[in-house]
Amino acid sequence: MNSRYVGYVFCALAMIGVGSTVVVSKSIATGLPPFSATALRFAIAFPLFVLVMRWRGVRWPRLDRHDTWLVIAQAGAGSVGYTVLLISGMKLASAADAGVIAGTLPAVSAVVAMLALGERPAPALIGAIVLATLGVLVCTVRIDDFTAPHAGSSLAGNALVFAAIVCEALFILLNRKLRTPVAPLPLSALMCGVGFAVAIVPACFESPWRVPFNAGALAGVLYYALVPTVAGFVLWYAGAARISGAEAGLMTALVPVSAVALAAVVLREPVSAAQLAGVACVLGAVLLATFGQMRTAHSTA
Repeated sequence: MNSRYVGYVFCALAMIGVGSTVVVSKSIATGLPPFSATALRFAIAFPLFVLVMRWRGVRWPRLDRHDTWLVIAQAGAGSVGYTVLLISGMKLASAADAGVIAGTLPAVSAVVAMLALGERPAPALIGAIVLATLGVLVCTVRIDDFTAPHAGSSLAGNALVFAAIVCEALFILLNRKLRTPVAPLPLSALMCGVGFAVAIVPACFESPWRVPFNAGALAGVLYYALVPTVAGFVLWYAGAARISGAEAGLMTALVPVSAVALAAVVLREPVSAAQLAGVACVLGAVLLATFGQMRTAHSTA
């Protein structure tokens, strides 16, 4: 098979796995406190990443004080903050709504870069931000939300999921500020190790040993650690090595699609016309941002 097509398949599978985290977080939220689930996820994934590093002969990076604090901040935001907020939000939000919100990550990352770094976005990127915002508003702010019995809970859950996406965008921004570039494999291992260290203290205050045993929640954490975290890393970077960065970025369009589809199939959630419209807007945003990036790259070349 053509190496490029293999890259597409690997990246697509990785992004489908990312979309599935929205659905699996729903089952985790019903049986485990968020910090406890997060600490357990990293406790499972970290030794696996260490084994992969030893197998590949990859060494730990040497970081100065500046980069060490940045890595800790990255782990706090992108690893712990994202997971805790997503699980907390899934107690209140529908998986379909959360899937649409998760798909706005490229647009949210662009906004964070604009605000923090003063970057001037291209017209295509501005259009992508507008489309992504419209997609979130269409699927999460509906007229009946203000009259439904659980309207406040739903909007609060969506807000928590969006906060999780902002944390992931901060992770991307902080990674660009590292003085010493860190390869993806040791960076993923560091995020899991530091993430566990950050999450374990608040997890102890949740007293997870007093929580009734929930096999579904534990299976969800195991899946989260093995499939989207470890296998997702391997698939994404194996695929990204075979295709261009813009083509890999285009694969992120599968996140909202897979999340909404899995919400309907696995959780039996009804998918409304507003949610489908939201998916369409977010897909349009990803396409616009990606093709805008391709055009900029060609112009620079």
